[in-house]
Amino acid sequence: MQEKNEKIIEKIVKKDYNNQLEAILEKKYFDENVKSILLSILYKIEASYKDYKKVKQNVESKEEFINRIINIIKNDCDEIKLVKPFSEESKIIGNRTFLVEKNKKRIICHNIERKLLYCISKIGKKEKILSDNYFILNETISNLINTGNNINTVEPLRDFNGYSWTSIPREIESIEHNLIYQNLILLIGNKFINEWIYENRILRDYWELLKNQLSELYGEENSNDFLQRLIKYSILLEVKFDVKSREKYKKIKTEVEEKLNEMKDNIKYIEKITKEKRELSKQIRNIDATLSSKMLLQEEYISRNELLPLEKKIFSIRILSQKLMEEREVKIKKLDDLNELLKPQNFMKYKMELEEKQELLKVLEIKGKQKEIEKLKLEMQKIFLKCFEKKIEKCANKQELIKVIYEFRYYSMLPYKDHISIYEERKLEEEIKYIGKKILNKAHKLKLIQKLSKREELDYELLKKLFTNRDINLEGIEVKVLKEKEGFFVQFFDDNNLEEKYQIVGIENIANRDFELRYNKKVKIFY
Repeated sequence: MQEKNEKIIEKIVKKDYNNQLEAILEKKYFDENVKSILLSILYKIEASYKDYKKVKQNVESKEEFINRIINIIKNDCDEIKLVKPFSEESKIIGNRTFLVEKNKKRIICHNIERKLLYCISKIGKKEKILSDNYFILNETISNLINTGNNINTVEPLRDFNGYSWTSIPREIESIEHNLIYQNLILLIGNKFINEWIYENRILRDYWELLKNQLSELYGEENSNDFLQRLIKYSILLEVKFDVKSREKYKKIKTEVEEKLNEMKDNIKYIEKITKEKRELSKQIRNIDATLSSKMLLQEEYISRNELLPLEKKIFSIRILSQKLMEEREVKIKKLDDLNELLKPQNFMKYKMELEEKQELLKVLEIKGKQKEIEKLKLEMQKIFLKCFEKKIEKCANKQELIKVIYEFRYYSMLPYKDHISIYEERKLEEEIKYIGKKILNKAHKLKLIQKLSKREELDYELLKKLFTNRDINLEGIEVKVLKEKEGFFVQFFDDNNLEEKYQIVGIENIANRDFELRYNKKVKIFY
């Protein structure tokens, strides 16, 4: 009876989503093709979300996920234009697959559902999720997290179809962004990351909160090691994917180094600051004189407009007065800053800040940046797996451990490079095996998974495919051991009765007494 009621509620909720979106679309000037594809996206997410949640575990509710998409379409999308590749219309986006213009609330993209959903996610969030106090990290970390979230939003549509779970690396916009974003979700939770991205509480320092929570959960050393690499990684990704950022950061680096060189000679530096102060004071006096004289205001109005193109011309004396007042405020602020800088304690503080910026920007000097990205990515995975070990140790019951098993299976199957998943990366082989054994030992103690061998190494070989099986429901998997002329084989059976058979290799002197189950008999892995 309960199951029947749940199905009825699900149908009502599903209908409500469609009604909500259709009501919004009636007020939008989208063509019928756009409306149709948006409804199709919603339908497919609704159909696949249950499997997505089961496989990934650490996700928001279906209601939260779908309502966010509907609200973005309602509030942030005034125009959506779908174009065919290589068509005349597609010239506006060049060799890209989409263009998102937040200021115009406009999306132009290829007629591909997952691309459109990516654009909807992108248009619905703030550009920066860190304050300007964090120097260039307010761009690089923000972009890494936001891009990862956009890719994550597409996942239920891209990898799940209501029947199966598949991952095609070439359909992921950036494996490099996605992997680290998924690391963060697994370490700190989807709720924290979503609050960070979508919340409007500017006063909350989420970077500091992230550091504190990682430290509390996994230890200060692991937290620091992971975040130090994340910072470098974010900068390198930014300069890899954005030429403008690359040039901008190089320029900033040069300016920082020049300021530090100037500060080496205190006397010359103070003279320079004093000269700047005099010049600013003079400019402020000139603005005051102009604002107090109609004749000077008129002369300034004419001289400025002579130099400006038509679209930037100042249209009235009143607007010029406002501009001059704004310029005056900026100059006064700068003058105050220079006065503060001349105080000995502030001078040293400013110098230290510049040195920190210089240290941060040293990553731009690295030759072979892609090689460094790969190095940092690998190091972060090794730290991640150390943290994951602590998650296993903290599991107090079967429910907590089964969630961790699903998470580890999901992590193992994440694309690491274009052609391999995490579990296939040779440089992570030992760490993956170690974590797999840790999970199995804990699962045996909690009577969650059957022990198939008295030998730990053999037990792992018999059960390791559990962590790379793509069946939605792991609890339904069965296993069979086969003894053949060539040696011992293991066969897996999932809910669809699909079979996977592989030979046990690399373990010497396997004997009948090593097994806890009979040959040629299916045994459920989970009790």
